[in-house]
Amino acid sequence: MQKGFTLWFTGLSGAGKSTLAEHVAAELRRRGLNVEILDGDEVRTNLSKGLGFSKEDRDTNIKRIGYVCKLLTRNGVVAISAAISPYREVRDHNRAEIGQFIEVYVTCSIEALTRRDVKGLYKKALAGEVKNFTGISDPYEPPLNPEITVDSERQSEAESLRAILEYLERHGWIPHDPSRAEAAQRRV
Repeated sequence: MQKGFTLWFTGLSGAGKSTLAEHVAAELRRRGLNVEILDGDEVRTNLSKGLGFSKEDRDTNIKRIGYVCKLLTRNGVVAISAAISPYREVRDHNRAEIGQFIEVYVTCSIEALTRRDVKGLYKKALAGEVKNFTGISDPYEPPLNPEITVDSERQSEAESLRAILEYLERHGWIPHDPSRAEAAQRRV
């Protein structure tokens, strides 16, 4: 039976959490692992409908995601959470509850996020038109000691994906990819 664990992506809106989560999930499935993604937006629609954006509601939402990740993890599934999860205390709570927890911090500057924001939400938030916007009018507490940090402003998606997979392989969370090792051998 495969070893379950939770891969917890955190970072500001638009940093690339969901995109990277999808790439990681596809690669892990290719390697034969059972994977479930809990995307913050989807969870709000299906599991946390009716919650607002107060600190209490955000904490409740993230704890709900953590609870589902805990159930999946203990049943041998790789649970991938891609939610802003702005408060360190709640992420640490989930880490303690789940146990097999790997935090991935997807960092990106507000300037870069504003430039790439097709909906213009950052510009509106910076102008005071959007209230309770994480990283602008609401706090975001970056992790102090994440297992993995990727910088979506300076790294390509492929570089970030490689960094995540290499960490997971190196620490025994996922099997090494023999096709990658064979390709490296052919280059030597």
